[in-house]
Amino acid sequence: MRHIAFILAYLLVVSLPLVLSWQLGWPPRTFHQELATALGIVAFAMILVEFMLSGRFKRVSNGIGMDLTMRFHQVMARLALVFAILHPLLYQGTPADGPHPWDPTRQLTITTDLPYLATGVLGFLLLPALFLMAIGRVQLGYRYETWRLTHGVFALIIVLLVLHHAVYAGRYASQPLLTWTWIGMAGIAIGSLLVVYLRGSVLGRARPWRVRSVTQLTPRQWQVTLTPNGHTGIDFEAGQFVWLKLGHQIRPLQEHPFSICSAPASGPDVSFMIKELGDFTRAIGQIAPGTLAHIDGPFGNMTITDRSEPGVALIAGGVGLAPLLSILRQMRLMEDLRPRRLIYGNRTLDQIAYREELETEDVTHVLSEPPEDWAGEIGFIDEALLDRCFSPEEFENWLFVICGPTAMMELVEDHLLERGTPSNRILSERFAYD
Repeated sequence: MRHIAFILAYLLVVSLPLVLSWQLGWPPRTFHQELATALGIVAFAMILVEFMLSGRFKRVSNGIGMDLTMRFHQVMARLALVFAILHPLLYQGTPADGPHPWDPTRQLTITTDLPYLATGVLGFLLLPALFLMAIGRVQLGYRYETWRLTHGVFALIIVLLVLHHAVYAGRYASQPLLTWTWIGMAGIAIGSLLVVYLRGSVLGRARPWRVRSVTQLTPRQWQVTLTPNGHTGIDFEAGQFVWLKLGHQIRPLQEHPFSICSAPASGPDVSFMIKELGDFTRAIGQIAPGTLAHIDGPFGNMTITDRSEPGVALIAGGVGLAPLLSILRQMRLMEDLRPRRLIYGNRTLDQIAYREELETEDVTHVLSEPPEDWAGEIGFIDEALLDRCFSPEEFENWLFVICGPTAMMELVEDHLLERGTPSNRILSERFAYD
């Protein structure tokens, strides 16, 4: 029901300007001209709604899951791009000059004045650039902070350009009701961007944290533990994540998403399992105790709170263990007696984190490059391994929680569905997409 409500709300918002345009009751133009206008209106509305699908608004993302929110954000961005490209192409053949018997004043016809057309042309040229930079940021080698800044700035510029174009060159948008509708929607979109980019600086000063300890887990993985500084901490559920800033200067754009690996019942301190991967994380081991930190969150709904399934299966790849470890620890502290089983995949033996702690659990380790004396599973987490670890009854009745590389998650999800696991018993969350 939440998913249906979300889709209906989305359709209502993006179709609002189009419905208002139809209500004007103006004489129709040719079909391809009206279609061009409709696609342009819907594309702009979709672009504005994209700002609310950034994953940073809990009322949006926590209801249906961060995973689905971000995937929806990307799919709708691609559809908006297609509509935006078709919008000017369908105007081909529209007479720029000459008499218009049904519109002698030319007030209802798209303008041919260059300043008003130019902003739309520039905006829709920047849109594909924004799209390509988003899907290719890893290949282009952008720092995360650089990409995030340019993504927001480009989006803001596109909104302002297209708003000007719509109001001054649009057949319908020049009418007061439509003009104020567009201005209102653009204002909400820009306001949401500023909230996302700037609220961290405000909250960081109001509810600071300090680094309590930094502990090396494996050659490239660390546990960072924070303690609240002058407040009671955050109220989170096992399996959730936060946006984390570390450093004495709480600045916008310097935050990164990390899953909490500690349990809510363990106290106000929170811990993170962080792997050295990029510009920010490669220096994580050099963070000194006492360093100022900021947390924005929690986010996500990959939690087992209030779930009544008879067993819990946890399937992790690499650093994807972090949120599942939080769930395991919470189940132990809350004396949850349901059977639980962990499958934990890594490349080499020295990449296994929390090995001693996990030995107390029903755990299956999987190594793709094992040592010669390795007695555990070899290879990758695949269909055959899942069939060996779970019975048909467990596939049908247990709750499955998955976190790790995208390819692994997709393989596991597909196989669970094939084995009869209902989709509402499969919990997963991604931080990377194509």
